[in-house]
Amino acid sequence: MNSARRTERRNDVLDELLEDWQRERPEIDTAAMSIVGRIIYLSGLLQIDANKALKPFNIRYTDFDVLATLRRRGDPFEMTPTQLRQSVLITSGAMTACLDRLEKSAFVRRQPDPNDRRGTIVKMTDTGKSLIDAAIVPRFEVAAEVLAALGKTEREKLSTLLKKLTVSHEPP
Repeated sequence: MNSARRTERRNDVLDELLEDWQRERPEIDTAAMSIVGRIIYLSGLLQIDANKALKPFNIRYTDFDVLATLRRRGDPFEMTPTQLRQSVLITSGAMTACLDRLEKSAFVRRQPDPNDRRGTIVKMTDTGKSLIDAAIVPRFEVAAEVLAALGKTEREKLSTLLKKLTVSHEPP
């Protein structure tokens, strides 16, 4: 039996949660939670998968995310800490801790911002670039494996719908 048919027949953790709420509070409309709850739950599962894929590289998912952001930015592979924080959506304190780890591992270096005497630029080192270039391959492979349960049309529809939700929920 293929994985798509197997997943259609199985209940997931949200089915039980929603059944409990329906029993205990039948007046509550649980339809939205059947989607939002699954997105939240799936997000946690996907982070576990990502961390497993990154374990051989001895980096955390947030470290990977910062390095990947610098890498996809292109040469000279640098951004301000504020730009990085907005791109990877972590708190200022978490970004500082992440940059400290990455700098200690020689994956990035901080340097003065030539356009702002009080500012800093985070620049990815050659070591960091080599690491992210190696780590990105298994990370993308894991993402593809997760979506193997869906057909091409399903993946395209899901991507479109998730994008619509993301855009409608992002701050202006």
